[in-house]
Amino acid sequence: IFHLGARTDTTEFDRTIFEELNVRYSQAVWERCVRYGIPLVYASSAATYGNGELGYGDTDDTLPYRLQPLNPYGESKNDFDKWALERSEKPFFWAGLKFFNVYGPNEYHKGRMASVILHAFDQIGRTGGMKLFRSHHPEYKDGEQLRDFVYVKDLCNVCLFLMEHRKHSGLYNLGTGTARTFLDLARATFSAMGKEERITFVDTPEDIRDKYQYFTEAKMEKLRGIGYDAPFSSLEEGVEDYVRNYLRKEAYH
Repeated sequence: IFHLGARTDTTEFDRTIFEELNVRYSQAVWERCVRYGIPLVYASSAATYGNGELGYGDTDDTLPYRLQPLNPYGESKNDFDKWALERSEKPFFWAGLKFFNVYGPNEYHKGRMASVILHAFDQIGRTGGMKLFRSHHPEYKDGEQLRDFVYVKDLCNVCLFLMEHRKHSGLYNLGTGTARTFLDLARATFSAMGKEERITFVDTPEDIRDKYQYFTEAKMEKLRGIGYDAPFSSLEEGVEDYVRNYLRKEAYH
């Protein structure tokens, strides 16, 4: 089973929704995998790491107990990860994947939770320009906030590898291992669209300002260590494929 469904709205603060959909439902899936001998790959999230002060490592199974996610979504994902680690009865193979900033085809339904690339494409198409959040952190210049952006095609390749590998159960990061700036992302989108760059900065909304991550970067040694050796798409490669082969064509695949 690939269990990827969840409530993913990082601006939702009703914890009962996350408890029902992200924790209890995932527990029910897990228990059925145990009962019927089914391997399980499920989506966790880099949101579990909070502001990143404890790093982004995935080799220490005690780390989830010290993490402090910044919102109820991240808390719910971390709660299930901890629950999974504590089980005496586990699927014969399981992997919880801490997705970093995923982008790519078929995210139209996600609304405001869709990737920045999709929003950039729409905004540039409508206005000819793109707005980025201004930095409110003294160590980061405007637009130089960093994220580990991972293309959904690479994510699918990792999921398939793990389901075929079926050894070394546990939690794994899933990013590229290389953080890139939002300016890099904007420039890649303008380039893929064949448009001249026009970037302006706006204040980060106050209601999310103190919960804003300025840096994320997956440590990928654990996944590499079990034999996954395929390269990850660069931000420019992924954005170009996404824009030219999907967004421009309004394509669903």
